[in-house]
Amino acid sequence: MNLTNDIEIKGLALYIPKHKAAIISDLQLGYEENLISQGVLVPFTQFEDTKERLSKDLNDLELDTIIVNGDLKHEFGRISRQEWKDVLRIIDFLSSFCKNLILVKGNHDIVLSSITKKKGVGVVDSFQLGDIFITHGHEIPEIPKGVKSIIIGHDHPAVKLRDGDVSETYKCYLKGKWKRKTLIVQPSSFLLTEGTDVLHYTLKSPFLEKGIENFEIFVVADKPFYFGKLKDLR
Repeated sequence: MNLTNDIEIKGLALYIPKHKAAIISDLQLGYEENLISQGVLVPFTQFEDTKERLSKDLNDLELDTIIVNGDLKHEFGRISRQEWKDVLRIIDFLSSFCKNLILVKGNHDIVLSSITKKKGVGVVDSFQLGDIFITHGHEIPEIPKGVKSIIIGHDHPAVKLRDGDVSETYKCYLKGKWKRKTLIVQPSSFLLTEGTDVLHYTLKSPFLEKGIENFEIFVVADKPFYFGKLKDLR
């Protein structure tokens, strides 16, 4: 399913065919160790589950470039043992699909470059592909002239759908406008939760501070589904 003429939904990845580029966001690697440090015992399944899901979304794409749009790791100001291991492994894994791996800094990635430099991969504040601008979304950087579309992550959008007493939460994309530019909010590739229900919770990105009532919702299930405008689902 196309979000714009140039941007397609491929599961939890966005694909830009003319640039042979895919964008994923918010993997939050290392979350299990964070839970265990709080006394919550969970198995270490996140990395393998993430690899399996990314393989499904990326396998059939013709790729030169993969962009991780922020929050590759979970901890803010420290690096856990699990993060050291899993970030290095995910760099190798993603690099097997592409020639260029671009890591955009998210608010969780303050010290990410301490890990990525071991693989010779830098961390950038934003990235541009033609008239498409990619930034994590926790702050608003200077937007270059000529940009028509902005892609952010950060808020992990999801939507809870109800049918009588039965409800189910799905990851989703949001598409709307920000200062006359197309704004796309990407769901997380963090698989331990679906994300933030956009129908009932306020999103945190400053790109979204004026409300998202007229944003369109695209649900990620076995394939993408268009659900119309957010205001019509409330």
